[in-house]
Amino acid sequence: MHNLFPGMNPYLEQPDLWHQVHNRLIVAIADEITPQVAPKYRVSIEERVYSSIEDSLLVGIADVAVSHRNSTTETTLTASRLVQPVKVKVPIPEQVIERFLEVKSTQTGVVVCVIEVLSPKNKRSKEGREAYESKRQKILGSTTSLVEIDLLRGGQPMPIQGNADTGYRILVSRGDKRPDADLYIFGLKDPIPAFGVPLRQQDPEPVVDLQRLLNEVYERARFDLAIDYSQPVKPPLSLEEVAWVTEILGQQ
Repeated sequence: MHNLFPGMNPYLEQPDLWHQVHNRLIVAIADEITPQVAPKYRVSIEERVYSSIEDSLLVGIADVAVSHRNSTTETTLTASRLVQPVKVKVPIPEQVIERFLEVKSTQTGVVVCVIEVLSPKNKRSKEGREAYESKRQKILGSTTSLVEIDLLRGGQPMPIQGNADTGYRILVSRGDKRPDADLYIFGLKDPIPAFGVPLRQQDPEPVVDLQRLLNEVYERARFDLAIDYSQPVKPPLSLEEVAWVTEILGQQ
């Protein structure tokens, strides 16, 4: 089944589904770029691994409660009497694997561009954001170009100077043009814009039609079978966006 929406499908942003969207989109982008840059460059899929504890798993321990007893019973209690335990949960660290792309010179092995598709953990969890921001700062302080794709409305956007509008964003930061960069901002109703992937200055940039790739990923993965379109979108939409989504779904 084809993607129901002309731009980003907000139902794909659900945390329990996004990791599948993320992994498939990473592979699709790599497959799209490779024929355009080979043999001078190659595109490799790399991994970033860290431990994370989700906020939802941090459950506070309730105060110990002792049931009331009558005065006769209380006189028989001793200091060694055990108190009934309270059932609680403890946080369990989760190993997170996030994939990203590196465009490398086949002659020197030097990374000329890094392509990142942000995950909810990058924008929300403490460990996930710290891991990504640390790498981001290293890239922005080097001559390596960065393409940062943010198709998630939830969480705190990555810091930039200038236009602070929220929404979906694609940042293209060319290593030889910093601090200047190109920022594509688009909303739920807008088609996802295509963008160029920076290489060495003398080489033409391959173009990524992200809208077409997302639509193809949606169809190949049959994400329609994993989405319940009768449920509200998470993160929540504005009233205007809810009306628009309802209209789109009603047309299908």
